[in-house]
Amino acid sequence: MAAPGALFALEGRPTAQLIADQLREQIVQGMFRPGEQINESVLASQLSTSRGPVREALQRLCQEGILISRRNRGVFVLELATDDIREIYAVREAVESTAADALLDAGQEQVKDTCQALEATISDMAKQVAVSDWQAIARLDMQFHTSFVAGAGNTRLIRIYETLAAESRMCILNLAVAYPRIDVLVQEHQNLLDLLEAGDREELHKAIKRHMEKAVEDLTATREETDVTV
Repeated sequence: MAAPGALFALEGRPTAQLIADQLREQIVQGMFRPGEQINESVLASQLSTSRGPVREALQRLCQEGILISRRNRGVFVLELATDDIREIYAVREAVESTAADALLDAGQEQVKDTCQALEATISDMAKQVAVSDWQAIARLDMQFHTSFVAGAGNTRLIRIYETLAAESRMCILNLAVAYPRIDVLVQEHQNLLDLLEAGDREELHKAIKRHMEKAVEDLTATREETDVTV
């Protein structure tokens, strides 16, 4: 388990939701490694809280699929296999394509607001690409896609996508080479933005599909290279 000094600090009496949100962020940042056990009593002690809210937080993350509960053994961080990566990005493609349709059907005002948010994220992404800050790049990458889905205004799509986003960041940050095509990363996201802004539904669907397929290729290729090296 991560060293106490690496854990988050919570002000006042922490709630289960706050613990879950903070712990999720620590997991996707790689502070808890895939397959690592999360000890409820140790975590409660480190947070200076009772075990009740910690137990509830762990249950929430198990429901999201980020943690895995193993009978008589405890709770462990999800280990993502190649098939998991393919499934995550296949579902992401379906959700983002649905969100794209909903956005384009919602009218220009909603599209414009979403494009402004996406443009700001791309600008930040370009700055982090320039300094190769992988943590920040992964966060902004998923911020772009989460904002894209959120623009549709469908609360259930948003809820589904939040878990997919966390799993995607885990995929990226737990691999040795997160972005082998860093030179085109910003351009790929800019292309999605341009197609949304232009209202080109057919090409936007194609671009989403290509984007997800290339991500799977990059992530699985890196995993296979890592497995061979190990």
